[in-house]
This record gives sequence, structure tokens and C-alpha cells, in this order.
Amino acid sequence: MKIIRTKDYEEMSRKAANLISAQILLKPDCVLGLATGSTPIGIYDQLVEWYKKGDLDFSTVKTVNLDEYKGLTRDNEQSYYYFMHHHLFDRVNIDEENTHVPNGKVENGDEECLRYEALIESMGGVDLQLLGLGRNGHIGFNEPAADFPKITHCVDLTESTIEANKRFFASADEVPRQAYTMGIGTIMKADKILVVANGENKADAVAAMVQGEINPEVPASILQLHNNVILVADEAALSKLK
Repeated sequence: MKIIRTKDYEEMSRKAANLISAQILLKPDCVLGLATGSTPIGIYDQLVEWYKKGDLDFSTVKTVNLDEYKGLTRDNEQSYYYFMHHHLFDRVNIDEENTHVPNGKVENGDEECLRYEALIESMGGVDLQLLGLGRNGHIGFNEPAADFPKITHCVDLTESTIEANKRFFASADEVPRQAYTMGIGTIMKADKILVVANGENKADAVAAMVQGEINPEVPASILQLHNNVILVADEAALSKLK
């Protein structure tokens, strides 16, 4: 695992965006696996800035998102479909037909998961997968568990994740209790994986991911077995590495 140390969130965002832009320039029709949450917002802002300057072209880029809340409509401001359009898709020249987010309104979870897994395979897999890191070591919505889930699946969110997400909703009762997410096996099939983390509150998770035992109780620890992972993190997030 290659680690790129940055002094703060802004530098983390810029360096991570640089790696994504390099992927687009290297392969203009690449498949990007994208993440949501507060951490990637600076990355998307930087990519948009470079696009507006004429340095990046998204016209043939394809994207697949890691996850989506089950039960939210796509026009719900807390859906990840809405998030991606607000922070990236509507701000660059990407073809909407080339953007893919799990459909949270599909009630048949097995059906939606198999559809999404087949979609990723039909695109030839992911060239570069962007990942944030949960405080409990989750990636996507793959929570600490007894084993590593292999493929796209519907997951019950833990109380800690619900607690972390309730600030985005009017009340805790509105926070979805389930989500569709790429499985660990799906994530591990990506050619390259880019993990971003910032802040002292992520330091324990970063240390467990990089130097801890490979254990499904820390889902991100499986990334130690991938042969092309880059972690871009600020000094605070890296502060507990030995």
C-alpha cells in the first residue's frame, strides 16, 4: 500500500483528484468507482475546476457508485444519486447514461444486487475505485461483520453508521436502516484502489486498515491484500501509524 501524506484536507483533495485525473487522461473511457460522504467533496470540486479550465474531458468516462440508501427516491436530497449529480455529474460533461448508482427504490434487494453486479462486469470492471473510510473501518456500506461479503448486497446499517448519518436528516427516524452496496469482493476486483481519509477521528481506522490484522471486523483491512492501493491522508489521519 502506497501512502501519500498531506498536511490538510485541501492538499489531500488535490492529490487524490490528481490521481483520478491521471486515470482519465491515461484512459479517456475508463470506469471510475465513486464514493459519497463528506470526504470526497473536495476531490469532486477540484475535478470540476480542472474541467472548467479545459484540462479534463468526462465525455467518455463511465462511473459506478459504491452504494445507495434503500428506500430513498432519486430526487431525495440525501440520496447518493442526488449527491453525485449535485457535486459532480451536473457540473461536468459526463453522459448521464454512463453514470450508475444502485436504485434505492427497488424493493427486491436480490434482484437489484444481481443487476448491479452484472452491470459492473458488463463494463469490464472498475479501473480506479475511490473509497472513503468509516470510523469503524467500513468501506462502502460494508460494516464490521463475521465475514467479508463478496458481491453487491443489501446491508443493515449499524447504529454507529446511522448515528454518523443522522446529521444529514431532519430526524434520526428518517435515516434509512438499509443500503445497497458493492461487496468487498467487487471492490477488490478494481484494478486500482484510492482511499482517502482526513482528520484525527479516522486515525484508528487508518491504523487498523494499514497495519492491523486482516479481519472482517475491520472491513478495510482486506485492502492489504490488493496489489495496487494508494492511501491519501492528512497528518491527523496518519497520526496513529507505527
